[in-house]
Amino acid sequence: MRVAQGTNGSRNGVPAEPLFPAEAEMHTEGVAGPEEAASAVDGVSGPAAFVPEASAGFVSSPYVERLTQRALTYLEIGYPVHLAGFAGTGKTTIAFHVAAKLGRPVILIHGDDEFAGSDLVGKDVGYRKSKLIDNYIHSVLRAEENMRVLWMENRLTTACREGYTLIYDEFNRSRPEANNVLLSVLEERMLNLPSLGKVQGGYLEVHPKFRAIFTSNPEEYAGAHSTPDALLDRLITLNLGHYDRETEIKITIARSDISAADAEAVVDVVRELRNVGVNNHRPTVRASIAIANILAYRGAHARVDDESFQWACHDVLNVETAKVSRGGESLMPRKIDEAVRQVCERKGRRPRKMAKR
Repeated sequence: MRVAQGTNGSRNGVPAEPLFPAEAEMHTEGVAGPEEAASAVDGVSGPAAFVPEASAGFVSSPYVERLTQRALTYLEIGYPVHLAGFAGTGKTTIAFHVAAKLGRPVILIHGDDEFAGSDLVGKDVGYRKSKLIDNYIHSVLRAEENMRVLWMENRLTTACREGYTLIYDEFNRSRPEANNVLLSVLEERMLNLPSLGKVQGGYLEVHPKFRAIFTSNPEEYAGAHSTPDALLDRLITLNLGHYDRETEIKITIARSDISAADAEAVVDVVRELRNVGVNNHRPTVRASIAIANILAYRGAHARVDDESFQWACHDVLNVETAKVSRGGESLMPRKIDEAVRQVCERKGRRPRKMAKR
């Protein structure tokens, strides 16, 4: 199963556009897909894992490899890694890339505000009742009844028991109380399972090969919760920012197949606009990819006199990119025109005739 990684999951029910080409070929173990398994063994059922394999389409660069090596060092020692940063920095992509390097099956969890601890660990989902009637001797009736609780384990339990790599994407979208179960897992290497107390003693010893990679958006993002200090203290946090120019150009080319010259111009326009206004986190490399794909589809080029390039920049790099206004009117259209003109002039792509928008 080929999975294209991006940095975030769906928003408002709409799947987020992945940032990079597929980082991994996903091969499932057990049942198909990283979904809940339907089978049950001894009253226990749970999710399947998948094995990521490095893909030739992954966009690498010295920056990405340095970041990967740092994360791998911490994970191989046994420390959980936390990739933090604003949207569009490739956190989930890097997480899958690092997990592929570890070479272990992966369990994926997406943070959710509705999660409770049982959504991570598991819960009782019913019971199975069996009755045996023995009337082999017609004058003797022997009956036996047996009732067994059915336990559905969830992804954290499976990862801890099997020694899989856990990727907990945007974990701070889950409520802090739901993530409390992680404290003993990451420190004492024990997972509390009260519901299985009579069967397994109430706890599970974490497999020595279990590793955990977390990603998160800033707390000021809608839907993100504050992470307790006790949990952050157990993580090694790597703060991700925008990629360097070289990496962004490589990503843009890989995702659109436009020429290197056009990709450089698109990326430079986007990077120029990051210095405008109060929100310097946007536009991200996603904007470069979107503009590049539009140019490729239209057969257009990143020139100041190319009408398709002009309206693509204005539509993708819209007024929400940075809140800059004068007299109640947005200044972003003018700032975009200035950035396009300055970048194209620096690259010798001077206008023949300014097209009307």
